[in-house]
Amino acid sequence: MRAPARSFIPAFTLTLVLTGAAPPAVAQAPGEQAPAAQQAPAASPAPPAPSETRIGLIYRVQPQPSSYDAEAPPEDEGVAGARMAIADNNTTGRFTKQSYVLDEAPLAEGGPGAVETARSLAEKGTTFIILALPADEVLAVADALKETGAAILNAAAPDDRLRGADCRKNLFHIVPSRAMQTDALAQYLTLMRWRKLFLIVGPNEADRLYAEALKNSARKFGLKITAEKPWTFGPLAKARGDTPTRAEAMVFTRGLDYDMAIVADEAGDWGDYVPYRTVDPRPVGGTQGLVATTWSPVLETWGAAQAQNRFRRLTKRLMRPLDYQVWTAVRIVGDAATVRKTADPAVLGPYLTDPAFSVPAYKGVSLSFRPWDQQLRQPLIVVQPKMLVSVAPEQGFLHQRTPLDTLGIDLPETACKLK
Repeated sequence: MRAPARSFIPAFTLTLVLTGAAPPAVAQAPGEQAPAAQQAPAASPAPPAPSETRIGLIYRVQPQPSSYDAEAPPEDEGVAGARMAIADNNTTGRFTKQSYVLDEAPLAEGGPGAVETARSLAEKGTTFIILALPADEVLAVADALKETGAAILNAAAPDDRLRGADCRKNLFHIVPSRAMQTDALAQYLTLMRWRKLFLIVGPNEADRLYAEALKNSARKFGLKITAEKPWTFGPLAKARGDTPTRAEAMVFTRGLDYDMAIVADEAGDWGDYVPYRTVDPRPVGGTQGLVATTWSPVLETWGAAQAQNRFRRLTKRLMRPLDYQVWTAVRIVGDAATVRKTADPAVLGPYLTDPAFSVPAYKGVSLSFRPWDQQLRQPLIVVQPKMLVSVAPEQGFLHQRTPLDTLGIDLPETACKLK
């Protein structure tokens, strides 16, 4: 959100100079009140103190990267987005007499856990807590704080169950679900008429969940998975060199009929190894290659270039998706508090799912929450590493409320029952 323009009001000082002798004092009878002209002027009321909103961020400290990992997450991933958003909130707050404080709470190995840290934040008055944590810890924090009134914002866990059977009334989702990510990719493939897919699934649970979401999206948009295979060759993308299994991996795709290979490798162990190593010349997408995401350095439209440049000046690096998701979470709190003129989560929580609420976030349209599962609606960009390819929802995919609801779980399909 662009900060409101500052108005310049010149200050004038009026000085009254009296010349000549002072007039004689007027005698007063005992108990008589002095004339108004001789009374001390009444003190002007002090300006109201800014109301303070405390926003917490709980995240895991990133391990030291290997010397060969050029794309390892930076130590301040997510935190840097929160710091920029707090500065944005306070820029607006100077005009609205509101202030915002960021409580950073990193989880170190052997230190307090997520629940204990969240309780400590809530006890000192932090009423909004952003989590850059896995799904199980997100649920544990939401359940632990349900009686405190604190609002929890999920910035990193894409698990569909958090928007389904495991949804919580005090839990709002900024990161798009896996269903939204795979729907965005499926819409683009439908548009391109690349309907036959070869699905390659990694060994991790997250890979299985991504593959499951992709299968649901394929059914939803009329795509066909013509082949599915598990990846059994190890982390070749992280090996950074040829291995004895390279030849086997090259013939992995032989004899298959497909338009595009979809890789499910959320850990980034092997997905980048597949492009340009298929037997037949085919594009690769999914978790690597052509991906659907919230943010990328290649996004420059809708004012995003301004945000990219500002972030780079502050951090000396490029903005990553988690940075953007945490930035959005902090800005959501700031925008809601500005409109409602309060930091009370009991007021702001219901307001977030009100149709009147929306937040601009460099996506061309304002973002809003779905009331049935408290997932943030937003366009997703479909990108390859050096270029923006498309933006979902694609043109022609219509919905009775908003085309944004063509991404992810719609109201008739939801398993979420908010209490």
